[in-house]
Amino acid sequence: MGSLKLLAWPRASMVIRTGIFSGFRCGRVSRATVVRCMSEESSSKKSLVFLGTPDVAADVLDGLLEASQDKSSLFEARPEGSQYTDRDSVQVAAVITQPPKARARGRKLLPSAVEQRALDKGFPADRIFSPRKAGEELFLEEFRNLKPDLCVTAAYGNILPIKFLSIPPCGTVNVHPSLLPLYRGAAPVQRAVQDGVKVTGVSIAYTVRALDAGPIIVAEKHEVDPNIKAPELLRTLFKKGSALLLQEMPYILDGTAKEKAREQDHTKATIAAKVSVEESWLSFDQPAEILHNKVRAFAEWPGTRARFLLSSSSGETQSIELKIVTTRVKSRSDVEGLPSGGEVSVSGDALVVPCGSEGSDRSYLEILQLQPPSKKVMSARDFCNGLRGQKLLIDPKGATLLSAAA
Repeated sequence: MGSLKLLAWPRASMVIRTGIFSGFRCGRVSRATVVRCMSEESSSKKSLVFLGTPDVAADVLDGLLEASQDKSSLFEARPEGSQYTDRDSVQVAAVITQPPKARARGRKLLPSAVEQRALDKGFPADRIFSPRKAGEELFLEEFRNLKPDLCVTAAYGNILPIKFLSIPPCGTVNVHPSLLPLYRGAAPVQRAVQDGVKVTGVSIAYTVRALDAGPIIVAEKHEVDPNIKAPELLRTLFKKGSALLLQEMPYILDGTAKEKAREQDHTKATIAAKVSVEESWLSFDQPAEILHNKVRAFAEWPGTRARFLLSSSSGETQSIELKIVTTRVKSRSDVEGLPSGGEVSVSGDALVVPCGSEGSDRSYLEILQLQPPSKKVMSARDFCNGLRGQKLLIDPKGATLLSAAA
């Protein structure tokens, strides 16, 4: 017999109980249980289908494809008829993603980041599906024909109906960038950053009909830097999630993951609602820390905006809308000599904006990067150099805009 490799549960498998064959270890075994293994001479394969859409999900797909190139890996991404011909593992049989969308200036229909990454990796185009809804009967018929054993989702962005979830015998597992049951929903990282959390994480959980409510296979905590922006944190968490997924794959496929998965405490669930453009306005009557967290959370999309007044030496004012790109909270020990009221001052490389109410609750937000109308992102220092003696003031109507958006 050739060397043994932990794989999915084959039809004709060797069943080895740790108590009987104590000198053999197959994967990670910590208790007397059934461990299913198979010889490398066998040609049985399990079929995996990946579902994802944005760039961070493409990173998870990359992890699966890269692992497939490792001869000691559990699985491979080798659909029939492609350049891949190895055996004895799990094949990524198909990729499912959102339909192409009109983007860029020409409004040209472009594939999702996941579809493009799959094509760039040489994945067969006829094995990439982009249904408008995962419950479409024509799509479900094609999906059943794939005979998937397992589905893996990562930011797919489409609701999976029961008739979809009932097809793969090993279930559907999701890479979710939060410590479930916290921040279920469409924007877990943005909402966590907006809330200023110091610790978040990533969970691998089974998908059920209810939103992000399935049993948790494994989760890992991650400390949050107070200045990190949501897109960077999102990528970090999905990379961690990809590693966790690969780590747990043998147990997902042989069924032991279902045995150890823990139910969520639904009484502790919080919802991370989708972010809207109307939320992008900043109002400086709020504390600096709240505004800083909002800038970090809404980086890239929808961004954050604020209204200011430009005041000339003659006292004339005009309103200007600025996109706020990068900020930090100014230390309370370094605020002496800063102007009071609504005047924005310059300190080092930053514009310093007074926030909150007067007195002991006053805080200051430092703007490091911003984007004026019809211009590129620039440093606060470069923006100040272009003011030519004009003062920058907080527009009192900014609070009104925020109230209207809410």
